[in-house]
Amino acid sequence: MATERDPLLVDGGKGHSTQHSPPGPRDISSSTRFGILVGLWSANFLSVSFACNSSSGLLASISSDFNRSNEASWLGTSYMLATCTFTPLYGRLCNIMGRRGANQLAVCIAALGTLLCGFSTSMEMLVVARFLSGMGGGGIITTCTIATSDMYSLRSRGLAQGAASMFNGLGMGLGGPLGGLISDRFGWRWAFLIQMPFWVMSFALTTYNLRYVTPGKSRSTKEVLKRIDYGGSFALLVSVGSCLLFLSTKYNEDLPWSNRWVYAPLALAGIFFIIFILVELLVAPEPMMAPSLLKQKVPALVGASNVLVSLASFSVMYFFPMWFQTVALTSASTAGLHLFPNSICMSIGALFAGWMIHRTGKYRLINLIFGLFPFIGMILITLMREDSGPLQQWLSIIPLGFGDAIVVQTNLIALLAHIPESSMAVGTGFANLFRGLGQVAGVAISSALFQFKLDHELRSRIHGDGAAEIVSQIRHSITLVSKLPPDLQRAARDSYAISLRAVFTLATCCTLVAYIIRLPIPEKHLDSHPEETDTSTNPESHAVHEDEEDEATRQFLPQRGRRFSTLESTEGTQDLESDSIGGSARKQ
Repeated sequence: MATERDPLLVDGGKGHSTQHSPPGPRDISSSTRFGILVGLWSANFLSVSFACNSSSGLLASISSDFNRSNEASWLGTSYMLATCTFTPLYGRLCNIMGRRGANQLAVCIAALGTLLCGFSTSMEMLVVARFLSGMGGGGIITTCTIATSDMYSLRSRGLAQGAASMFNGLGMGLGGPLGGLISDRFGWRWAFLIQMPFWVMSFALTTYNLRYVTPGKSRSTKEVLKRIDYGGSFALLVSVGSCLLFLSTKYNEDLPWSNRWVYAPLALAGIFFIIFILVELLVAPEPMMAPSLLKQKVPALVGASNVLVSLASFSVMYFFPMWFQTVALTSASTAGLHLFPNSICMSIGALFAGWMIHRTGKYRLINLIFGLFPFIGMILITLMREDSGPLQQWLSIIPLGFGDAIVVQTNLIALLAHIPESSMAVGTGFANLFRGLGQVAGVAISSALFQFKLDHELRSRIHGDGAAEIVSQIRHSITLVSKLPPDLQRAARDSYAISLRAVFTLATCCTLVAYIIRLPIPEKHLDSHPEETDTSTNPESHAVHEDEEDEATRQFLPQRGRRFSTLESTEGTQDLESDSIGGSARKQ
């Protein structure tokens, strides 16, 4: 029986093998490709977008139900912490388990976390369930990007990733209003439980369709597992988690600096961050931070931009609906619905960027023009007042969503265009790592700033007997604002308005700095590669291409024994590695 390791040509290429070989990622039928994409993108929609942002629409209901509104940000930060830490590992798992295996592992973990969210009986259990969802959600991001990249050339990849980003945009916009609507009608738990049939559908589609193979030979799973960056992942998890704990205890719980729950997490965050850097630079055989990328201009600029763009975006996603609940006094469903214009424009922006990249083969001018849109949108949001007209309240977020979608698309293509094709998995994990860091920072830093400012504003407005208790109740329950007496309600609404404006101002500054950082990224024309690398009819050109690819990898990757294995083999299993070069050696 033929296997994926059987050669396509026998007798030195003089005769064709009669054995059937599984198709490659660009040789599969249109119906199979469609089934793969629907399976991948539906999971992406649920975990990355809907599961994440439905929580922003449910923050008030969930936290008020447990009477823990001041800890509501942990619903977001726990998810982002897991995403940030585990996302880069799935690039390696794609090589070890194959695309299908890695994606389905991520889907199962995310689905389990979602199910536990629906049955949570305490805030602590819900936070842990959200962390579990993030472990899977981060993997879905990476496996979806890598599998999509498998099936399209670099130039066409922009259009394909644009379509994938459309699902993100729909989820980011629909998650809030749908989550709020379900919460108002049936309770917040059903916002999670209703997702389960769609997880099953995604798993079934990838099981049936995701069966293509990629070139190369596999190495033993045991050998490849040894090269996963366990130390870096653990150090990053402890460092970021400790930082989040410090921000929560200091600013959400108002503990003094002398409290051990304040200074101990801060010290741990610093110590383990240093350990993370040392592990990445000196120890890890496959460092997820990819130090060789940080030494290059374009990857470093893209990474810095990703952090700031994600920080601004997630600050708004988590606090924009809150403005309408606490300042405009709307329902949870109406507050979440204000994210819908952002959803539509993110989808349009992603498709527009992909179409332009596919049509012109260029990305820099698109980034320069539309990269300013997020800054414009943030100014409009920051200037929003209680008496602002409906146009500003509903449409001010549109430039942010449209511009962010284009920036994300062009950043990814710019990064992949400036690294060898064989390093696609490393580059994808690198980009997602910095996006994850920005997402965690966006929710955590903005939450700390918001709680600090809100406490100050409430204390300056509410005085007299029991003032401290009233302030604590207002901070702990967002839904309480609409039920307060007129004088206290006025103080609470003004305090929330000023505190949220501080968060939006921070996001505005981040979008501007990110735009400035992207200015030096150069243009690089994107050529179409399928015709050049058609190995089924011209094996000699394939060999030449491999030589050129290995040479590019040799120049790109570090020496001295720390190798990046980046080319994927049969069903995404690890390629053979050369002892002398950093990439994969596919030659017999």
